[in-house]
Amino acid sequence: MRPHQLALVIAAALLGCKRERKPPPPPPPAAQVSPAHTESTVEPALDLERARAVFAPLPSRFDTPANPPTPEKIALGRMLYFEPRMSRAQDLSCASCHDLGKGGADEGRFSKGHHGQLGGRNAPTVFNAAGQIAQFWDGRAPTVEEQAKGPVLNPVEMAMPDPAYVLRVLKSIPGYRDAFAKAFPGEQDPITYDNFGRAIGAFERGLVTPTRFDKLLAGDANALDAREKHGLAVFMATGCSTCHNGPLLGGTMYMKLGTVVPFESTKDQGRYEVTKNEADRMYFKVPTLRNVAATAPYFHDGSMPDLAAAVKAMGTHQLGRQLSDADVSAIITFLQTLTGAPPADYIAKPPLPPSGPTTPKPE
Repeated sequence: MRPHQLALVIAAALLGCKRERKPPPPPPPAAQVSPAHTESTVEPALDLERARAVFAPLPSRFDTPANPPTPEKIALGRMLYFEPRMSRAQDLSCASCHDLGKGGADEGRFSKGHHGQLGGRNAPTVFNAAGQIAQFWDGRAPTVEEQAKGPVLNPVEMAMPDPAYVLRVLKSIPGYRDAFAKAFPGEQDPITYDNFGRAIGAFERGLVTPTRFDKLLAGDANALDAREKHGLAVFMATGCSTCHNGPLLGGTMYMKLGTVVPFESTKDQGRYEVTKNEADRMYFKVPTLRNVAATAPYFHDGSMPDLAAAVKAMGTHQLGRQLSDADVSAIITFLQTLTGAPPADYIAKPPLPPSGPTTPKPE
């Protein structure tokens, strides 16, 4: 090797050593969490026109042509919603886990089912559920009519052995024989398991909870006060409305839990449990934020005990931001404007028909 060639080799080696000693680059921004600030990082100004484009007022009902409502069908669905004889031990109803007096949800992390068994997911609110893309956290039921038939047969929940047994109970109660005939006129055998779901679905499609926020969206600029408007501005500027939008502020898409920072628990793989598609691991239906302030605890596993913890966790896992206490407080102030309830007479527990002589006993 000639002298000038040897010099080039030595120089290249020295440069290589320098490159190896260079510290590794920092992780990409998506893997980092922004530091917290004690003050709000968002200007209080609110663009109402943009808010009205991102969200929308609630309708009066979430009806579908596939299940047209009638007063008789809604009345039957209301009775069935509160009916404990639809559980094997005759001690649980839809209202047990979705209490209409408590935000349409369950105050516990997991609901108690047949003989005290605990389910594996937190019970979401039934209020406004009919307007969502699908039902259950993993979207395994497309409608509230289909969802209503699931827990009744779940061995951990209401534990009825099969649809035939449900129909046997219903047909043994004279009051339900009459109610089904009125709700589904012209049918030779109106007491079917599908009609059971349709009746409950017709009732649940009226569980709509408008609030002052809907008045703001409809044009009343004074429906929220300055603090609440500031909270809405923070909510939008922070990025929450990317997923929590539309009339329900959610419920319209599936999203990976831990988009930026992985979620601590991966025991429940969400939608993957239904589809077995690798791309669906840790994807869950984005929940509606309607009535969120009244439905603690939070997330599919009920792991967040209060709203402040849930907001901070969402900032970290979904946005890669460590939200300031001021911004969390502002967001919660806005979220509290989303708490409403259907009319009291609509959700009042009705009288239930007495059992007949052949009605099965609790098991």
